[in-house]
Amino acid sequence: MNKPSIYGLAFDELVAWLESRGHRKHRALQVWDWLYKKRTAEFAIMSDVHESCRVLLEEHFAVQTLEEHTRQQATDGTIKFLFRLADGDLIETVLMRHKYGLSVCVTTQVGCNIGCSFCASGTMAKKRDLMAGELTGQVMMVQAYLDRHEPGAAVTHLVVMGIGEPLDNWDNLMAFLRIVTDQKGLVIGPRHITVSTSGLVPRIRDFADAMLKVNLAISLHAPNDELRTRIMKINRAYPLRELMDAIHYYQDTTRRRITLEYIMLQGVNDQPAHALELVRLIGERKNATGVNLIPYNPVDEFQQYKRSSKEAVDAFYDVLKKHGINSTIRQEQGADIDAACGQLRSKQLRGV
Repeated sequence: MNKPSIYGLAFDELVAWLESRGHRKHRALQVWDWLYKKRTAEFAIMSDVHESCRVLLEEHFAVQTLEEHTRQQATDGTIKFLFRLADGDLIETVLMRHKYGLSVCVTTQVGCNIGCSFCASGTMAKKRDLMAGELTGQVMMVQAYLDRHEPGAAVTHLVVMGIGEPLDNWDNLMAFLRIVTDQKGLVIGPRHITVSTSGLVPRIRDFADAMLKVNLAISLHAPNDELRTRIMKINRAYPLRELMDAIHYYQDTTRRRITLEYIMLQGVNDQPAHALELVRLIGERKNATGVNLIPYNPVDEFQQYKRSSKEAVDAFYDVLKKHGINSTIRQEQGADIDAACGQLRSKQLRGV
């Protein structure tokens, strides 16, 4: 049986695990420092950790359970990694470069059951959730790449927006967020992390109650039930009225803004009339709601969807701004590689 990654243990869990086996808390501090400060991938290298402790850890854990399978680099510096898991499955992770720092897009599941009709991730059904150690392992693999090729560079931001529905992998997501925000480890601030969901209403409320100070984004993509149900089957389970109620609960509970993600699909959801519907949907929550307009990355399997023209995106944006909605148009990254989420994995599994 494959050993789990030690990256899946939060610091207090590592302390408890070691103490239950006769080691004191300072051993956990030493191990944690080797993992996240010195960033070693081998227990044997942890020279100031007592040998008995190193042997014990080696017997029960691996450090890294991912290995690089494929890497694509775009001209803008974006890098898409295809990682192989210990069981042979493949996942995608992306390094993106911004003026404010280096961001990693993390995958949470092998495949996806949400089945959005425009998304490459949904072409292959969910096989399993990723463990917390596999979530953290993605960040550490990207950081290891930076350590080798760009010494001194560090991951500063995380977006949990890769393959899968993050809130459908609740326990592992929560563990991951505790690990990466730990001030003794990677020290990635909660406000530098964004979790995206397609709209799992009960979990949005749970996320609000958790009071994590982590940003939340909603993959909305349509301003009315008829259209959203057509392109996102999750809307059948959680229609817009229920989704908006959960969003309002999140805003009222956390006093934090929320972002609505909106992929622009030519002739589908990109008309000024759709923008006006979106304005009405947001209603009086303008100050607590932002809209991120996203250029569509075409997917081979979904020829019916095309990218909206720049003119259509600009017109949509202008309607939102005219009505006081704080809006942005996402800057494209990695356009000259398999940019769509899940596209590289899908091609590898199809042998393309």
